[in-house]
Amino acid sequence: MTELRNYNIDEIRRMDAENHLHPFTDYAEMAKEGGARIITRAEGCYLWDADGNRILDGMAGLWCVNVGYGRKELAETAYKQMLELPYYNTFFKTSTPPVAELSAKICSHLGPNFNRIFYSNSGSEANDTMFRLVRHYWNLMGRKTKKTIISRENAYHGSTVAGASLGGMKPMHEQADLPIPGVEHVMQPYWFQEAKPGESPEDFGVRAAKAVEDKILELGADNVGAFIGEPVQGAGGVIVPPSTYWPEINRICKKYDILLVADEVICGFGRTGEWFGHQTLGIEPDLIPMAKGLSSGYLPISALAISDRVASVLIEKGGEFYHGYTYSGHPASCAVALNNIEIIEREGLVEKVKNETGPYLAEALKRIEDLPLVGEVRSLGLMGAIALCKNKETREKFDPVGKVGIMCRDYCMDHGVVARPCGDTMVMSPPLTIEKPQIDDLVNTLGAAIEETAKKIG
Repeated sequence: MTELRNYNIDEIRRMDAENHLHPFTDYAEMAKEGGARIITRAEGCYLWDADGNRILDGMAGLWCVNVGYGRKELAETAYKQMLELPYYNTFFKTSTPPVAELSAKICSHLGPNFNRIFYSNSGSEANDTMFRLVRHYWNLMGRKTKKTIISRENAYHGSTVAGASLGGMKPMHEQADLPIPGVEHVMQPYWFQEAKPGESPEDFGVRAAKAVEDKILELGADNVGAFIGEPVQGAGGVIVPPSTYWPEINRICKKYDILLVADEVICGFGRTGEWFGHQTLGIEPDLIPMAKGLSSGYLPISALAISDRVASVLIEKGGEFYHGYTYSGHPASCAVALNNIEIIEREGLVEKVKNETGPYLAEALKRIEDLPLVGEVRSLGLMGAIALCKNKETREKFDPVGKVGIMCRDYCMDHGVVARPCGDTMVMSPPLTIEKPQIDDLVNTLGAAIEETAKKIG
């Protein structure tokens, strides 16, 4: 292991408290709790904090550290690339070897209809790029009214103005007067909470897809440019749609000539047991935003994969595309992402998720589904969720939503496990390198946390 830096932790805490504004944080609440937990190192599936506590990272950072922590070869790849060419842009008809190699590598895992990649730095930026490209494409096609993008309630597509607008998180909308014009939302495909009494998952899946068709008809197909959806809604609570949902979405988008966007920022690079979630669920997309597992979080990078249908129009009719970022295709980020994909290939991590650890996580979750408060457990690959509710029979939610989830999260952290509450649903998304005993630790701790939470709330 590399020699650890000797931090003055008290000084680090002081500087953090006085100078750092954290994302997605209630600042007053954090101050009352004594400030931030300081993470100082990581290895494999584990983190260590400044107090020496070892913590099993059941969320792989923010759904992103697919190959686990401490990969020395990724650090060496970044070091070598930075010595050779630390930076150059990809504007003005220039490129670099890592950009070209990574583009070819990504396309090799997407299938024959995808042969073009556009780079940015985060999932939010990838979705901003998608937003602009959808409108540009339809303008080039001479169908300039096809502007609106349909998304789903409780979806997450980023934190930029366009990304947050595309998402369906109402608290985010309220803080910034969003969504911007040209974005519409329909119901999410969440059978457990939104099914009618006696409605089967299959019937519900068709109904949830029909909500998209109804919105297209309401707006007029000539006014709708695209539909966007995560294969599995991540931050919404690991919502796995019924089997009937995506086939209907495919049919609807084709019927009304709507571009289909599969947001693979979380689901990509092995998490669902295939290279991409759209492959697992049979989605037929035109555009694919991706990030997170692309570099396993070792350096910032994201991409938008563009189907031949869209790319051919952009290339042949588009002229100059007035869009891009200073760090689009950053050579060090691309080199690390390429090496990261090679690790996933070499170690068979996609196959491991599909055949071993994914099924094992599903089995482990089944062991705790009869606990108090647990309304439903669900998973796909290495994405899992435990939906907590006040009444298991009626699926009644807690009021206020989120308080019970936070209690459960805090218990898990006190016992050395990171799990995340999405409202009152506890979700997990561990590194793809996790082993079965670590899955047992993760799920057993969650089970104990749920039992303790049930006792606290009576």
